Amino acid sequence: MNRARHMLSRLLTFALAGAASLLTACSTTDLPPAPAQAQSADYNYVIGAGDNVNIVVWRNPELSGAYPVRPDGKLAAPLVDELVAQGKTPPELARDIEKKLSTYVRDPVVTVIVTGFVGPYSEQIRVVGEAARPLFLPYKQKMTLLDVMIAVGGLTDFADGNRAIIQRTSDGNKQYSVRLKDLIKRGDLSANVEMRPGDILIIPQGLF
Repeated sequence: MNRARHMLSRLLTFALAGAASLLTACSTTDLPPAPAQAQSADYNYVIGAGDNVNIVVWRNPELSGAYPVRPDGKLAAPLVDELVAQGKTPPELARDIEKKLSTYVRDPVVTVIVTGFVGPYSEQIRVVGEAARPLFLPYKQKMTLLDVMIAVGGLTDFADGNRAIIQRTSDGNKQYSVRLKDLIKRGDLSANVEMRPGDILIIPQGLF
């Protein structure tokens, strides 16, 4: 009986040690940490399908107005039909509209103001995995990891936040580790990092 208890105790010890080793291995990552600052100073917003744009044609109010960018990335406005807007900055779109209008208006001066922001898919921030509300977010200059987590409502009870990664499409899909648990649960602001357009935040499920 004593021998059987001894063997059972040793098996239990080995099992617990193995489980602890597995959890330790799963709680770390060999990926480099995400750089704290990631935004370039020359970032310009790019129009995407779903955006709303306000077109102002100087001295021609009848040609001015607010128009949506259709799912195909184009918009239609007076004297401007089937013009591609997606992928252009507001000044670039304004210059294209001026070229279209120059056939009908002498020296048109156009200003484009984006009033509803979605942005192209390539610029959106995507959050997948164990977020309270996995979703995509329009990128904003100086957006941080903390901003993203507030927008998605934090982590689920099953998330392994310190094993989360950012896949950075602008760096050829390079992956970086981030410490969401330290940032959200412990308030460690050193774990906060800047996001870049097109980042994908992947939050894995923990082992329990």
